[in-house]
Amino acid sequence: MPAPFAHAVASLAAVRPRPELVVRPLEAPPRLAPHSWAMSVEADIVHRGDGTDDLDEPDTSGRLILLHDPAGQEAWEGTFRFVCFVQARLEREQLGDEMLPVIAWSWLTEALDGHAAGHRALGGTVTQTSSVRFGDIAGPARDDDVELRASWSPLPGDGDLAAHAAAFCQLVATAAGLPPIGVRTLAQRSG
Repeated sequence: MPAPFAHAVASLAAVRPRPELVVRPLEAPPRLAPHSWAMSVEADIVHRGDGTDDLDEPDTSGRLILLHDPAGQEAWEGTFRFVCFVQARLEREQLGDEMLPVIAWSWLTEALDGHAAGHRALGGTVTQTSSVRFGDIAGPARDDDVELRASWSPLPGDGDLAAHAAAFCQLVATAAGLPPIGVRTLAQRSG
């Protein structure tokens, strides 16, 4: 394992997200680059953060993959590339909102900018999906989701990529509808 990749992975693995998020290592896809690393981040609006929640069906989940090619790749504009995927369940009032893709993309760009995660060659897609379940498939009759897929290259530097992992954790938290750290939501009154 090349030293720059080892340093980058150590910086990513050292990030400690807010307690409502569950971060786990993932097996990275092997053929995308000579070296790769991945993690998953899951959130649930009612997640207690004490490790006792069952997140088999989280409201929001994401994967962040770091790719490294010591020879570099022209399309990456460097030797490192991040690839991410985030899926979040939509609330009924969000269905059919034409601005939702623009808003979801801003979750990513604002997270990267807010954590000073310098980047270039950023691109991706935001998709609204709707699934209807039939027969014996367990779960809700209908799922409406927003999916964000993106990739970007970190700016060259010392190889400390922690800001990118922190930005990704913020992206998942925002997609899950978690309030900013230090902000509490008002309790809903029952009727």
